[in-house]
Amino acid sequence: MKSFLFLFLLLESVLAIAQEEITELELKNHIEFLSSDELKGRYPGTSENDTVVNYLVNDFSKHQISVLVQEFEAKKRKDNTIVSTYNVLGLIEGNDSSLKSEVIILGAHYDHLGIKGDSIYHGADDNASGVAALLEIAEKVKAHEKELKRSIIFIAFGAEEQGLLGSQFFVENPIVPLNNIKLMINMDMLGSLNEKSQVYMGGAGTFLGGVELMKSLGEPNELSPVVHAGSVGGSDHVSFYKKGISVLGIHTGGNENYHQPTDTIDTLNISGEVKVANYIYQALMEVATTRKELKFIQQD
Repeated sequence: MKSFLFLFLLLESVLAIAQEEITELELKNHIEFLSSDELKGRYPGTSENDTVVNYLVNDFSKHQISVLVQEFEAKKRKDNTIVSTYNVLGLIEGNDSSLKSEVIILGAHYDHLGIKGDSIYHGADDNASGVAALLEIAEKVKAHEKELKRSIIFIAFGAEEQGLLGSQFFVENPIVPLNNIKLMINMDMLGSLNEKSQVYMGGAGTFLGGVELMKSLGEPNELSPVVHAGSVGGSDHVSFYKKGISVLGIHTGGNENYHQPTDTIDTLNISGEVKVANYIYQALMEVATTRKELKFIQQD
């Protein structure tokens, strides 16, 4: 496999100002675009997949977030052919001279299942919802970047549905030493908050104080967190956990539209996702602005 890194820098005069709030309108706009018929299910190796990559690069860049694009080869499950696809990384550096070398990663996969037969698999919840949150949280962090002690890398992973290939490629080809990555938070399916306002997560016990932190942030965000110390789960954060990195995998639960053509934006609870995104933002900022040690804890 070959990896190519490109740094996209735009003049400050053409960039948007990062906003303070995560809004329902902007989450909806991202999800509508990513899950549209025109993008045909965001399948790796297609022109539509490349359109998504350009969209992600442009969104990070316009908010003055430096961007790296990591190219890798992915074997497609349906026919074992090899295609090129990408991880898109947004970078915000911390300000503390001793802690800025430590990195927190916030991730979400942008690919989905493409077209099967005559049906488009839109992937609105899985995982346009997570990517929308990634972009909005990144923008809010940028507005508060002076508060950061640790650095943050936002990653939109490719080819997750082909076997976590984007995250596996990143941990084998990291842009920082793996020992410097202190926590990876993964968002996969954030758009189906239920009537009990339950947000689910595994891996909270893999870093010091994680369970207590995630529980404490529930009430201020009008959420009822279901927090597991272990139960690391099966999305991109698993690739990091296997390397001895603390992880947190967050979602709002499965539903009947999972991996179906009916996973469309009209089925989502976008106002609920605003709450979940703010919850994740607060957790991210807590670990990125504290001097408390972040130490990996193995879970059974």
